[in-house]
Amino acid sequence: MKIVPVVLINIAILLLGSCKKEVEKPKVIYDTANKGKQLTKVDSTQVSIADLPIQMEGTNYLIHPVGDLRVYEKGTKVKYGSSSVIDLSFTVSNLGDDEITGFLQNLKFQKIDSDSIKSLTDKPALILTVTYLKAIAEKTNKQILVYTMYDVDTNKDGKLDTSDIKSLYLSEISGEHFTKISADFQELIDWNLIESKNRLYFRTVEDTNKNGQFDKNDVVQYGYINLLAKDWEVVNYEPI
Repeated sequence: MKIVPVVLINIAILLLGSCKKEVEKPKVIYDTANKGKQLTKVDSTQVSIADLPIQMEGTNYLIHPVGDLRVYEKGTKVKYGSSSVIDLSFTVSNLGDDEITGFLQNLKFQKIDSDSIKSLTDKPALILTVTYLKAIAEKTNKQILVYTMYDVDTNKDGKLDTSDIKSLYLSEISGEHFTKISADFQELIDWNLIESKNRLYFRTVEDTNKNGQFDKNDVVQYGYINLLAKDWEVVNYEPI
């Protein structure tokens, strides 16, 4: 009679072992037939909503964060329109010290003396952070925003999410001069502002062995941007 529980325990151990051996899904799927960017289509089932505008101190622009209306059922996010919805979140962003965070589809910019509102981008995007470089603005009068975001469906699952490659962008406070800084198919690790040199330093990792993952066998790339330059061109350097 004691054989059955033992058998069940052995089966459970085997199942757990097989789960651990499951291969992690790649962040990049390379398509040699089509080398262009594979951008996703906007999900028409989602309901877009904007937070109230934000004005960074000392600037003349309002920033309208735009994201998806979030619907919760029994503590789990579900699609809009469910009959068993128990809660709605009308907030798509959070404001910290000179930084907007969230899972944003876009930003809209409006000069304070105008009723005209302009989009940051007309392409699918998932924006995680928007940081105003206040220290640079106070010293040089150049008002710059730094974005960490997802802009390409690198794993080709039909959507932009945190399973794709994270990128680094810059723009002026108006949303103009929106520029990608990190190279395509390189994952952003982090960035740092060095005020004394008016530079934005950053690191990325390149999938040099083309296995779709970022691991110890890949190469870390180092670069910086001269924020006061007319064109934001990456200067590569090697600290190691």
